[in-house]
Amino acid sequence: MDDAIRAFVTFLDLERGASHETIRSYQADLRQFKSFCHSLPHYSSSSIEPASVDTLTIRGYLMWLDQKGEKKSSLARKLATLKSFYKFLTKEGRTEVNPAAHVRSPQLGKRLPKVLTKDEANVLMEGAIGNPVVASRDKAILETLYSTGARVSELVGLNCDDLDLETGIVRLQGKGKKERIVPIGDLAVDAIQEYRQQLSHKTVKGSPDKETSPSQENRKQRAGGFPLFRNNRGGRLSARSVERMVKRSSQFLQGGAVTPHTLRHSFATHLLDEGADLRAIQEMLGHASLATTQKYTHVATDHLMEVYDRAHPRAGKLLVQQKSLRQGEQ
Repeated sequence: MDDAIRAFVTFLDLERGASHETIRSYQADLRQFKSFCHSLPHYSSSSIEPASVDTLTIRGYLMWLDQKGEKKSSLARKLATLKSFYKFLTKEGRTEVNPAAHVRSPQLGKRLPKVLTKDEANVLMEGAIGNPVVASRDKAILETLYSTGARVSELVGLNCDDLDLETGIVRLQGKGKKERIVPIGDLAVDAIQEYRQQLSHKTVKGSPDKETSPSQENRKQRAGGFPLFRNNRGGRLSARSVERMVKRSSQFLQGGAVTPHTLRHSFATHLLDEGADLRAIQEMLGHASLATTQKYTHVATDHLMEVYDRAHPRAGKLLVQQKSLRQGEQ
């Protein structure tokens, strides 16, 4: 099983161009499945061959996860991992059949993504705290996420030469290492320039920024690009650090803390609210299918109906409330 997992990971990395986070998630799911198989009496405790796994084992694995209290979305993801894993092994001739192919995924309830209101987004942009360098960096990150709709993995992968601040465009590297060009707004540009100005005087710790010397910057660019957003050691900021920062900055919002992906959802929904073309939003988000982008039309419609019901003098819900009040007065 270990050899098969390594081969699959190599395939994801070199041929699929999957992100580090995606590969790590696949590995964790497959290791968990291997541990489950080891717990079963009819499998060898020393090694498990992928070809010896049958459909009943996979169904038993899903039942075990369900009994542990895992969410249906988690079960669906882990089943998808096994389907992809065995599809790869079948194509490579390592197994004859895919035992996960005919296992049905748990039905997931229709859940729309969480979206900030425009007022909440404006408040969040001012929520960065810390010393001048940290605060300016975090504000620049928040503005960039909301202005471009970038995934957190795309944001932390940004290098200085991926931005053209004069023309207001940024080059993002998405899933499968596919690049796309996305506009970036003036407020985000201003925030990035302010961060660069702060960084030119101090490091995040507050001492002179030795990392920005021309010779070291050139070396880093030759080695794969000089990171735009940096940690307190001058290295590339991690996705986990950005997630913690966004959660910390948003915890005072009325709706509670949010994630970087909430800003991506808000970016798309607010563009739709202002009449942007769905195809254009698809390109900016880097979605391979328009169907993936269309979920935001439901979010925008729900928001529109909520505003209508609250504000229009002859909206149905409002009329019911008025009738109830009149009946109470009588």
